[in-house]
Amino acid sequence: MKPLLKAGVVFALMMASVGTAYVVTPRIHMADQGPKVDLEALFPKEINGWRIDDTMPVVMPAPDVQALLNRIYNSTLTRTYINADGERVMLSVAYGGDQSDGNEAHRPEVCYPAQGFQLRSNSYGSLALKNGASLPVHRLETQLTGRFEPVTYWIVVGDQIALTGFQQRLAQLKYGVQGLIPDGMLVRVSSINRDTEQAFALQNRFVNDLLTAAPPAARLRIAGAAGAKAPGG
Repeated sequence: MKPLLKAGVVFALMMASVGTAYVVTPRIHMADQGPKVDLEALFPKEINGWRIDDTMPVVMPAPDVQALLNRIYNSTLTRTYINADGERVMLSVAYGGDQSDGNEAHRPEVCYPAQGFQLRSNSYGSLALKNGASLPVHRLETQLTGRFEPVTYWIVVGDQIALTGFQQRLAQLKYGVQGLIPDGMLVRVSSINRDTEQAFALQNRFVNDLLTAAPPAARLRIAGAAGAKAPGG
């Protein structure tokens, strides 16, 4: 092949490659395709017998951790709820409009130790919903001196639950081939209790009450496709 012709073929292939990359590169933010996410409205102040308890604020992240969260997420919400029996559950939510590779959800198993907590256990499980469906969750046991705080959390990417980094990549790929950049939400519930089994049971009840109280569109946002199947709303 003549040098000039060869150079022309190489150039054409390079331009085709650039064109293909341009076509498949996600450019549409899912966050712009619907109503703006308002965490204050998405999570009611009263939930099936639970109300906000202003007497017990949730422990806030260390300044450096909070600075990172502010860079990753568009909005965050932190509350403590109490029921008629005096049982308390802490809720922490972080929402980001861009869950591309550079903006992955910041995981509690990272930020809890960053605040001085000891991570006593770290496992995956499922939270049974009232209609027989289940919500995949991540369970942690954390301790800070005499404070024992079991944690349940999950991450929603678009409308998919993605607990692991690999699952997040798959969700990003699923939306990416459609030209979409997914948004994401991390929902964390925790309670102070030395009895881990009892704490997780309480958290299960709270999550079910939350999803039952929420309308279908909110359930999809809060817990993905699994949450959308929950009864209520």
